[in-house]
Amino acid sequence: MKAADKTELVDYVNPLVGSQSKISLSTGNTYPAIAMPWGMNFWMPQTGKMGDGWAYTYDADKIRGFKQTHQPSPWINDYGQFAIMPITGKVVFDQDKRASWFSHKAEVAKPNYYRVYLADHDVVTEITPTERAAMFRFTFPETDKSYVIVDAFDRGSNIKIIPEENKIIGYTTCNSGGVPENFKNYFVVVFDKPFTYKATVGDSEIRKGETEAQENHTGAIIGFSTRRGEVVHARVASSFISPEQAELNLKELGGRSFDEIADAGRKTWNEVLGRIRVNDDNVDKLRTFYSCLYRSVLFPRSFYEVDANGNIVHYSPYNGEVLPGYMFTDTGFWDTFRCLFPFLNLVYPSMNVKMQEGLVNMYKESGFLPEWASPGHRGCMVGNNSASVVADAYLKGLRGYDIETLWEAVVHGANNVHPKVKSTGRLGYDYYNKLGYVPYDVKINESAARTLEYAYDDWAIYKLGKALGKPESEIAVFAKHAMNYKNLFDKETKLMRGRNEDGTFQSPFNPLKWGDAFTEGNSWHYTWSVFHDPQGLIDLMGGKSGFNAMMDSVFNVPPLFDDSYYGGVIHEIREMQIMNMGNYAHGNQPIQHMIYLYNYSGEPWKAQYWVREVMDKLYFATPDGYCGDEDNGQTSAWYVF
Repeated sequence: MKAADKTELVDYVNPLVGSQSKISLSTGNTYPAIAMPWGMNFWMPQTGKMGDGWAYTYDADKIRGFKQTHQPSPWINDYGQFAIMPITGKVVFDQDKRASWFSHKAEVAKPNYYRVYLADHDVVTEITPTERAAMFRFTFPETDKSYVIVDAFDRGSNIKIIPEENKIIGYTTCNSGGVPENFKNYFVVVFDKPFTYKATVGDSEIRKGETEAQENHTGAIIGFSTRRGEVVHARVASSFISPEQAELNLKELGGRSFDEIADAGRKTWNEVLGRIRVNDDNVDKLRTFYSCLYRSVLFPRSFYEVDANGNIVHYSPYNGEVLPGYMFTDTGFWDTFRCLFPFLNLVYPSMNVKMQEGLVNMYKESGFLPEWASPGHRGCMVGNNSASVVADAYLKGLRGYDIETLWEAVVHGANNVHPKVKSTGRLGYDYYNKLGYVPYDVKINESAARTLEYAYDDWAIYKLGKALGKPESEIAVFAKHAMNYKNLFDKETKLMRGRNEDGTFQSPFNPLKWGDAFTEGNSWHYTWSVFHDPQGLIDLMGGKSGFNAMMDSVFNVPPLFDDSYYGGVIHEIREMQIMNMGNYAHGNQPIQHMIYLYNYSGEPWKAQYWVREVMDKLYFATPDGYCGDEDNGQTSAWYVF
């Protein structure tokens, strides 16, 4: 019997893939998310300092704590985070002093289970999660100085020790933006061993014997004597709604043991991963595939809870109210409209029905669909690709949600811009609607990228309107605007080019210049952003032969670049440069669909060749396994497709 035949699907997953990253070079910019599929709370070992978006990096030597995290990417950073850390010996709280050396050889990371040996404290820590709760299992040495720290983080936190219940409660307000004034993450931690030591921490001061603290940065330390090998459990949950709801969420653990929770999580992961069964004699490819599938079902995360009456409710990150219905967050549609959401529609449609219901609520609560949400609107990237996410779901047959409100939302978003978050809605919509493009010279950055994406989004809106039976008088304008991509095509270079308000093209023009008229790419990358009309683009380039020659050039042109817009080499440029695929930049989204255009231009064997080249050379189930930012399931879903 082959070894691969005995392996359950979850065992192929390596949550450490992509974690060997840094600001200057991303191999995924991921962290090991110990979580349930689409779970509200993820857990992770924390190697980085408090507030550092690179919270776990594979090359780090020390762990500072185990953090409940909601971070979608290091660039967006975290919110609602707090950490738990067992220590022995001297009572310390400082994140550097409590940190412990660890080794990957004494670390086990699975989606449903994490274990590591903290060498400086001689403690083994294990974690197993549910959607909104988790259980910790600490194995301590023999000492009368065993402690557990709960760090509520900075920017305003509260903590209270309740010794008679072996409990710590509190809240964190820590965030990186996109939250209302009343934002809090309420947590509860319950131990199965009485405390013989207790202290609160307020802004670095350890206050022995005190039980409550509320200031910028608070924490709690509880302690007890332990025998060698003694196991202490901590049951943890949190809520964005209230302390009472956090206690309700704790009931997800039930009366189950650590191993029972871990086994249930394993079963859930096997069921979710089991939607797709692939066979291969190469176990490394199976590991890569299922590691990518794992990343494809984490985001967007659930941001809803179940109240005492069994109703679905959520804290709104848009208006701060507690309201009925679903809510999801932590995704950027600029990335994920391309592969991730189409993938969900085909493989997990019932989940995306809930996500569409969440989009209805987002529109009702904020007046706009999000483009980047974490947890509320965030100013990031370009495009109006919420239109694609809405249209694709309905056109692929998803039903059972308020599509009429979403129709209202996409039409509104096409003709407005958010008053505070300029990347939500359409910045430059007035120019675009009047001229047929966003001009290069009107102080709206990355104008050509916006135009190309708006044109595709208009096609998506038009197709949705047709499917909903909307009158032609209402939707014809979207069909017309879908052709606006042609307004940027420069016949001289056969490339897309920024265009000035007076109709002239930007000059000088360097097609290898990143940014400027484009977003995290150059004209060679963005010219192919005509997802909805490949034949139209082929015609502009003079037919299939000329089109294919231009496509071939992307791989044949050396990895030359102009980084002057950024004032230095951004990591996306470096990732293109080092992959030995010319100017093809799979490490970022704008060009990830390009290879498939060979299928429309009469040379499908080239699509087959380059897809396989990318799969075999740019994806691995190793800590440096991606060729750029993974981006909340997008780059993984490409591989799964």
